[in-house]
Amino acid sequence: MAEKNLTSTTQFLLTAFTDCPEQALPLFLLFLLIYLITLLGNAGMVILIRVDGRLHTPMYFLLSHLSFMDICYSSVTVPQMLAVLLEHGAALSYTRCAAQFFLFTFFGSIDCYLLAIMAYDRYVAVCRPLLYVTVMTQKARLGFVAGAYSAGLFSASVRTVSAFTLSFCGTNEIDFIFCDLPPLLKLTCGDSYTQEVVIIVFAIFVIPACMAAILVSYLFIIVAIMRIPSSGGRAKTFSTCASHLTAVSLFFGTLIFMYLRDNSGHSLQEDRVVAVFYTTVIPMLNPLIYSLRNQEVKEALRKVFE
Repeated sequence: MAEKNLTSTTQFLLTAFTDCPEQALPLFLLFLLIYLITLLGNAGMVILIRVDGRLHTPMYFLLSHLSFMDICYSSVTVPQMLAVLLEHGAALSYTRCAAQFFLFTFFGSIDCYLLAIMAYDRYVAVCRPLLYVTVMTQKARLGFVAGAYSAGLFSASVRTVSAFTLSFCGTNEIDFIFCDLPPLLKLTCGDSYTQEVVIIVFAIFVIPACMAAILVSYLFIIVAIMRIPSSGGRAKTFSTCASHLTAVSLFFGTLIFMYLRDNSGHSLQEDRVVAVFYTTVIPMLNPLIYSLRNQEVKEALRKVFE
């Protein structure tokens, strides 16, 4: 068996969509439009939160960082996907592939942590409303965000080192839209048990740990909502969590399908469809979810347009 160590690998070839060249231009225009909407929507959300004093609250402070992460998260992968479509394939050097994997993991991990912190923010707001101002202080929310960035940096560093010390056999072609873990693992050979264990362990510390924090927070929120005597009060209280819950369901649902399942029996075509959804569609939907389902954001938008 021809075996190559990663240190001797000079480049990876992204070949996604090359089997259907007639679809390249329509897909290029579609993803370009989605990317522009993503940039406009998330940048607009960040600016709106900054300029409107009514949105200077812990929840919107966290939302502004989530929108900024969505811009970065999408910008790491979508331009690469557009290049693959436009050029019918693309060659990435080893360094560039590793950098893309690191940045994608870094921004994606921070997204997970921020969504978990936002769930805790909603828990305090609903279950401990009298303590909200004293718990979610400016110092506390800055600490939360700094912790999310630090944890994302550590997780991305360990996962990148583990992934890019693997050995690869045969072809270096990746039928995918960017350098992600599932297609890279399909190129490995030899003894990669230690690296894969490290990758799985850190995936458990990011995705399931954040999901556990979110589920526990919402369990307490649901109990608190059920104790509200009036149906109108219950609906109003739940509406403050609806946007976040929708964003969490979309984001973590696709991540679970992609990373926390058995890779055997699943084709790269399925992975590619899911990857397109969580790298292009979800970052575009987040500002729409928070603007269409949130009265305060709609009021702020109305004020800006007026």
